[in-house]
Amino acid sequence: MEPQEQAAEPAAARWTKATVYPDMWVDPDDDPRESGSPLSSELDDERRILLDSLRSYRLTVEMKCADLDAEQLARRSVPPSTMSLLGLVRHLTEDERHVRRIMTGEDAPWLYRTGEDRDGDWNGAVADPAVVEDAFRQWRLETAATDRMVAGIDDLGTTNAGLADLGPEPGGELQLRELLISHVEEYARHCGHADLLRECVDGRVGQ
Repeated sequence: MEPQEQAAEPAAARWTKATVYPDMWVDPDDDPRESGSPLSSELDDERRILLDSLRSYRLTVEMKCADLDAEQLARRSVPPSTMSLLGLVRHLTEDERHVRRIMTGEDAPWLYRTGEDRDGDWNGAVADPAVVEDAFRQWRLETAATDRMVAGIDDLGTTNAGLADLGPEPGGELQLRELLISHVEEYARHCGHADLLRECVDGRVGQ
């Protein structure tokens, strides 16, 4: 006799706060990603495009996590995946530090990962308000530190002072522009995860 399957939880109804377009997170007038960049107009186009893209994806991560409690933020997607919105914030915090380690050689060791648990950023994302508070505090600190680093380098062709583990030849030279493109790609990929994670939590949809 086959063991009785556990009944699946009912799926959350799909919904959005947007009234103009049904597939948007919020209406365009309320979207902080559409409000324009605070970046200086004196920056050249390449730098502006890269930093504006990074800013938009960071805002998307924050928006996808808005209005959720600790349990919802820590809720994992589909077994055996350990992904959650809270884990995603912790993972991106580690990525911010990683960018600086590569570019400047900064002494910025992992915050959540260890030799024994290389997925500590995901595995340690538990439903505890203190863990949530720490994750967002650290993420904001690290994004600000990365922004200061980038602002202090005038030439996007500047190559890394730390060990690069990215690109076709790990350990080789990597320009700041290449590192920023990789960083934007990392955020873009995980924003796609955040879309699905949030919809699984409460059914809210939108780009």
